[in-house]
Amino acid sequence: MSQPSQQPTGWSRHDMARLAARDIHDGAYVNLGIGIPELVTQHVPPDHEVIFHTENGLLGVGPSPAAGSEDPELINAGKKPVTAIAGAAYFHHADSFAMIRGGHLDVSVLGAMQVSSRGDLANWSTGEADAIPAVGGAMDLVAGVKRVVILTEHTTKTGEPKLVAECTYPLTGCGVVDRVYTNLAIIDVTPEGFVAQEIAPGITFRELQEKTGAPIIDGRPRSESQ
Repeated sequence: MSQPSQQPTGWSRHDMARLAARDIHDGAYVNLGIGIPELVTQHVPPDHEVIFHTENGLLGVGPSPAAGSEDPELINAGKKPVTAIAGAAYFHHADSFAMIRGGHLDVSVLGAMQVSSRGDLANWSTGEADAIPAVGGAMDLVAGVKRVVILTEHTTKTGEPKLVAECTYPLTGCGVVDRVYTNLAIIDVTPEGFVAQEIAPGITFRELQEKTGAPIIDGRPRSESQ
């Protein structure tokens, strides 16, 4: 008896991080959120220089240290051990947020619970009474950084869409998201709504639409959308 075929899952988390890193311009100053966004440091193209910033006071975050060589005093905002590149700068927490609020960072890469077709972002709380608030610097980042991109699985563990017409969770920011990278597609947020610019191998546009809680426009070149 033949086994049922498995549904395609699209890109891996490292694939998503690689695609996001590919699209960050050379020389950019970038802040990374906790989770999938942290993988971006591993996939910067070799011909690009990207300077990573963390809210707790370091510009020039390097890759994760080898096991056993962690410095307990050198961590990122998520309290994970990091390294510092040559020429890195350390500064006060308040100065770090002044950099964010002053518009001195180019890109913020964050996770999400929900993104609306208007670019509203919910990524810090479900609003439930027992939810653990974890806003951190997210509200400052979406308000003060020039470009906001999201790295997230396309649906929740129970299959609910994260890309929706309207966010139902408490908002981090209104109309702040520029682009979303999921395991299924790269999607821009435009005045017309969600526009798919690239779809993962093995995923059809119909499948993408079925797993999304709002209409999507197919923005791929005609040869790819056939």
